[in-house]
Amino acid sequence: MRALERAGAEVTLSADRATAMDCDGLVVPGVGAFAACMEGLRAVRGHEVIGRRLAGGRPVLGICVGMQILFERGVEHGVETAGCDEWPGVVERLQAPVVPHMGWNTVEAPEGTRLFSGLEQERFYFVHSYGVRDWTLQTNDRTRPPLVTWAEHGGDRFVAAVENGPLTATQFHPEKSGDAGAALLRNWVASLPRP
Repeated sequence: MRALERAGAEVTLSADRATAMDCDGLVVPGVGAFAACMEGLRAVRGHEVIGRRLAGGRPVLGICVGMQILFERGVEHGVETAGCDEWPGVVERLQAPVVPHMGWNTVEAPEGTRLFSGLEQERFYFVHSYGVRDWTLQTNDRTRPPLVTWAEHGGDRFVAAVENGPLTATQFHPEKSGDAGAALLRNWVASLPRP
């Protein structure tokens, strides 16, 4: 909350569905296991709120496991769990010699990014053992393809962020990424429609 407030947002922490639907931008954080996060989200029908907001073009930002649950499914410790299915893809264990991936890392931001504008050479703070290692969404030029940012750990590439119309997500923690993370959050807050 404090990181978003420092980025210029007026922040309300709420489990109320109407508040979540009506806000200018909804942040979906997540820590821990994919299955536990989805269980908590489904218990309050949060997946429905996310889907309805996106159907109406209303901005959503997922962070860490909050990004992972936006994909089709996650596989952790042999357990497969359905995600929100906003993007096709599987969240799976990183194939790196050392896991978890914990610490500062650079990212490969695509041309045209708004989220990483001015931050293309910066480092961000990651803490995760799982990620999306293969981007499978094909638009066949019918819609604008999402902007996918990549990172690498121990020779394994994974999705570090996605910009897809109103749906934006980061695998890293912008709130723990110092000045670069603060600037990224300012970029996201500045992209929100003003009432």
